[in-house]
Amino acid sequence: MAFIQLGLRRATASLPRVPFPCSPCLRQQVPVPPARVLKLLGATRSYASRTTAGSKSPIGSLSRNITKAARPAPQSASSQSSGKSSSFPKTNAKVVGYWLMGSAVSVFGIVVFGGLTRLTESGLSITEWRPVTGSLPPMSDADWQSEFDKYRASPEFKLINPHMDLAEFKKIYFMEWAHRLWGRVIGLTFVLPTIYFIARRRVTARMAVNLVGISALIGFQGFIGWWMVKSGLKDDLFAPGSHPRVSQYRLTAHLAAAFVCYSWMLVSGLGVLRSHRLLRDPEAAVKTFAALKSPALRALRGSVAALTVLIFTTVLSGALVAGLDAGLIYNEFPMMGNGLTPPKSELFDKFYSRKEDESDLWWRNMLENPSLVQLDHRILATTTFTAVVALVAYSRTGRVKAAMPKDVRKGVMGLLHLALLQVSLGITTLMYMVPISLAAAHQAGALGLLTMAFGCWSPGCEFLRLRKR
Repeated sequence: MAFIQLGLRRATASLPRVPFPCSPCLRQQVPVPPARVLKLLGATRSYASRTTAGSKSPIGSLSRNITKAARPAPQSASSQSSGKSSSFPKTNAKVVGYWLMGSAVSVFGIVVFGGLTRLTESGLSITEWRPVTGSLPPMSDADWQSEFDKYRASPEFKLINPHMDLAEFKKIYFMEWAHRLWGRVIGLTFVLPTIYFIARRRVTARMAVNLVGISALIGFQGFIGWWMVKSGLKDDLFAPGSHPRVSQYRLTAHLAAAFVCYSWMLVSGLGVLRSHRLLRDPEAAVKTFAALKSPALRALRGSVAALTVLIFTTVLSGALVAGLDAGLIYNEFPMMGNGLTPPKSELFDKFYSRKEDESDLWWRNMLENPSLVQLDHRILATTTFTAVVALVAYSRTGRVKAAMPKDVRKGVMGLLHLALLQVSLGITTLMYMVPISLAAAHQAGALGLLTMAFGCWSPGCEFLRLRKR
């Protein structure tokens, strides 16, 4: 027993004279990066110093940015006392990237469903805009009869559907109601998490601005949607005696806003996920951006950016075709009647001019004449396909092929495959006089092509953003 007591006294004397920390003190301590991360960061700095000349090079800047992102930011005295940080972090939480990608998928779905709503002529079945109370469908027979009576007063019912009964009305009503409900769900599932992520400081200041901007665009998109529907409910907003339809200008604005919202979510989400992938392997990240910095890829980056703009422009021309039902004429390809183009007198018809001096003749025909609108879309689509083929051919030249990263090479080839599919869908949709299934697939293909273009372009955007830091 005496021997055990002597051993305990000697062990106690050898203990350090530092008190054990309590739980609050442990929570305030800054975590130390693991040894593996520090080793990789050291290798990154060593690689950047060997492969770049000068501390002002983009690769050296990238190395310092990755190092700063991996190290925890120092907290102020006030934040340490409260246990919370009042400033935005240097990196976004990974869950934000997954959430943004999920939101983009939902917007992709509603764009395709919105095309189905238009193709089935269901968009004008709900004649009122009730953002809150309209979330529920009619719950009684009297409510259904009231909604049906409102629709019977619309030009679409009088000119197209005078024999429609209540059962048929319910089908088109539910299509439009589901479309609007989906839009409300997208708004709620984006705005509420945005407030949470910003309040909890899970995003950077730059990303916070992006999230607020996307939230505002979603709300504005709902207003544009009603503004578009309203144009088909009044006789004075379309030509007398014509097919009741929404304004092609408002339809184009509605589709453009949806594409911008989708692209914004997609690029933001890809940026967050890519940043985390770079932080996970800094040395590989430096090598990737060193490859993107190659002068051989400078023209390729600019070409992909220009192609993205061209694809978006072609999409807008397709919206004009849809708004004017221009796909129901000249249902052959590549001919349009007896030639590659209709006669000049038909393309620039004086009927569409509204000024005595005919100063608006050319642009009104380009935007309101179905024949010229379809021709414009054919020219833009052909130009886009040719540009994709040229981009693929350029990417396979010696210097460019050797310098191109593997992911970018796959993206360029994906562009070619999607462009082939999209051209096939467009020609088939035209020749079969716009069946619903093919037309919806063609619209989805346009969004898929734009997605692939952003997938090829976004690595270059990330490189430019890091270079500015």
